[in-house]
Amino acid sequence: MDGNRRLTPRGMITAVALLFFGMSAAAHAQAANSKLRKHAVSLAKPLTVYVLDVEGGQSTLFVTPSHQSLLVDTGWADNGGRDADRIATVAKKAGLDHIDYVLITHFHEDHVGGVPNLNQRIHIGAYIDHGVNREPQDAATQKGWEAYQAVLAQTKAKRILAQPGEAIPLDGLTTTIVSADGNLIANPLPGAGQPNPYCQSSPTHPADQTENARSTGIVMQYGKMRLVDLGDLTWDKEMQLMCPVNKLGMMDVYIVSHHGWDHSGSPAFVDGIAPRVAIMDNGETKGGSPSTWDIIEKSPRLKNLWQLHYSAEGGVKHNVAAPYIANLKGANMKDGSDGNYIRVSAYPDGKLVVYNSRTQQSKTYPAR
Repeated sequence: MDGNRRLTPRGMITAVALLFFGMSAAAHAQAANSKLRKHAVSLAKPLTVYVLDVEGGQSTLFVTPSHQSLLVDTGWADNGGRDADRIATVAKKAGLDHIDYVLITHFHEDHVGGVPNLNQRIHIGAYIDHGVNREPQDAATQKGWEAYQAVLAQTKAKRILAQPGEAIPLDGLTTTIVSADGNLIANPLPGAGQPNPYCQSSPTHPADQTENARSTGIVMQYGKMRLVDLGDLTWDKEMQLMCPVNKLGMMDVYIVSHHGWDHSGSPAFVDGIAPRVAIMDNGETKGGSPSTWDIIEKSPRLKNLWQLHYSAEGGVKHNVAAPYIANLKGANMKDGSDGNYIRVSAYPDGKLVVYNSRTQQSKTYPAR
């Protein structure tokens, strides 16, 4: 069916039974090894998450165990179709010949810009967005919005309007929209809703007036594993989700909001969700603010922060060790040394395996 439609309620997502194989005590011990090593094969089927390098924009590809796909954002326009090429290449590696859903968190050029180029490279089943551009006075944002509208008109692709509390129909997992167009979920997610003690010590920021505050954010749950991606949702909106009660609950994986820029990532939010693994989709000269880096690194349950790029702003004191960075200092497309991605294999028992395509090494985080 063409045209706009709403998402199906969370309750209509098909439940899928998960088959677990027995593992010996020795295999358990091996899985618990936290040292970086070559990627190991596991018996359970994972949710696979590719955090792609689009040079300080966002593009994250989710591939479910049943081989459905969700792409969150498309990176920048132009650059010879660089970002669309990177997305299409990884999609092919993942065994995809199409992408079921493309979710545009908001209409800034580093998130929506790649739509026209990507549409030429791979078939898109449906687009999800928050509605209209709320920042028409910004020329670059309006240009990206108009180019996106042109693709919708030309392809007559399905367009789904994001609504907080509704779900993206991906089999075997629950993917709930928690923010869209400045609106937030009214009630806590299942298992959440506890008072958030970190609200008391977290400073407040004034309301953001840009498209960032309109970002469509999601919480994804696969078995016990929980992941959050809020796009560029700003500090003020985070506080509304987290204070006085934590409406989202604790997370295993945090796709770092706003590329690690200090307009997002409040202590109330980061400490409240208490991720075990955080992945920052920054560029060398975009994102990775030292103050945000410090907040994430001090989060109570964090095992590791991973970065797509070395942050020039962060310098020596505010970058993680090289094995946890996909693209090192000075990497650029001219010498072919960038474009590396980070892949997360997330298992229903909560086990995570994070892989760096630059080093071809991975690290395993055992089930909680």
